[in-house]
Amino acid sequence: MTRSLNRLALGLVVLMVALLVQLTRVQVLQADELNAQPGNQRTLLTEYSRERGPILVARAPIAESVETDGSLRYLRRYPAGEEFVSATGFYSVVFGATGLERTENAILSGDDPRLFVDRMQQLFAGREVKGGTVTTTLDANAQLAGWQGLRGKKGSVVAIEPATGRILAQVQSPSFDPNRMSSHDSKAVNDYYAELDADPDKPMLNRPIAKTNPPGSTFKVVTAAAALESGRFTPDSVIPGPATYQLPGTDVELPNWTGTECGPNGEVTLAEALAISCNTAFAWLGNELGDDALRDQAEAFGFEEAFETPQRVATSRFPEDPDASQTAQAAIGQFDVRATTLQMAMVAAAVGNRGVTMRPGIVDQTSAPDLTPLETFNPEEFAEAMTPEHAAELTGMMVGVVSSGTGSSARIPGVPVAGKTGTAQTSEDRPSIAWFIAFAPAQNPEVAVAVAVEDAGTNEVSGNQLAGPIARAVMEAVLAG
Repeated sequence: MTRSLNRLALGLVVLMVALLVQLTRVQVLQADELNAQPGNQRTLLTEYSRERGPILVARAPIAESVETDGSLRYLRRYPAGEEFVSATGFYSVVFGATGLERTENAILSGDDPRLFVDRMQQLFAGREVKGGTVTTTLDANAQLAGWQGLRGKKGSVVAIEPATGRILAQVQSPSFDPNRMSSHDSKAVNDYYAELDADPDKPMLNRPIAKTNPPGSTFKVVTAAAALESGRFTPDSVIPGPATYQLPGTDVELPNWTGTECGPNGEVTLAEALAISCNTAFAWLGNELGDDALRDQAEAFGFEEAFETPQRVATSRFPEDPDASQTAQAAIGQFDVRATTLQMAMVAAAVGNRGVTMRPGIVDQTSAPDLTPLETFNPEEFAEAMTPEHAAELTGMMVGVVSSGTGSSARIPGVPVAGKTGTAQTSEDRPSIAWFIAFAPAQNPEVAVAVAVEDAGTNEVSGNQLAGPIARAVMEAVLAG
């Protein structure tokens, strides 16, 4: 009898311990995960009973909360609709949060530990607890210029302040209406999501920071930087520029987009090669420098780095261990080179910033509900991509691209502009991508920009005609501001 009682007691003790372990796991270890689940009604009612803080461009809200008569007291609204969705993302009853709505949720919801005292003061004063404010680095005029420029096209625009890394524009096209995603009508939200998900143009894809593409001839800026940094070449160095370049180890002839030699007797200076976007010269140059030099230079501009702005940015890549043929193709931004639009804006910005690559950021300031600053953007150097002397030389070369080369559409009267066109093929059966990167004013830039237009033509004319005017409009908007 005693033995049976002891066994029963031991079993009860084991069950109690198991229960305590499970309670600890759920209430402590899994608490954050369970609270964050979209279907958690208790969390939803708590979050939607509190006025969520705004996301601002300067002082204008691009995301705000309005009061309703429903069980969910506040509704998230986006006054500019589709224009800023690449930055804001959406805040949804059904699908949770994306973009800054997700990364800055603690501030916007008022749950950030730094807002604890503020919450207590509001409660004791009998005031409703509110979320904090997120002010972005975006420039409304630059954003609008990029948005209007991409209208009817598929692509993306990113503009950066070269000296600080502040993101001035971040535009995707096609886009979608975050207001429809923030609706409290679950069926309507699910129907709209299904419609977006089925769209072959992928409007929910955050193209400026999440999509990587071959950068095409805009990567020649990286190759030119590597050439100058090697100490073996100057802008006046004469290099081969024949009509075709035989890729080493193959029978394949790489042509120039013009189909002709790049200069008399098949020779051209490095500066002229960049101005006219000479494929054969830069393919030859890539093999002269080697893949390690190209990779090191790309990494100094930000390739292979997982940036957070605080939005997570897809990592731009330079291929590992390419052979000589592949290195030649990589030197002109083809083969397995992949870059986000943000990354190519960073390349332009670094050249304009005397060779210094800055970490990009899109949050200028976070504030308490009473607008007391919590955290302010702090410019941070990522790497010295080039010496100031070589950056100045490359800037002069890029000015030549716009003033007398393939980038004529980016000219701004009275303002020297440095730029580079590009067109990249993604595959044999898919249309190319037209690129343009630029910064202005060339000697003391206030803005650097990258534009990628998908489903474009097949040569440098496409980059100049399709992407160049958008880049010019964005730069003009910043300079006029």
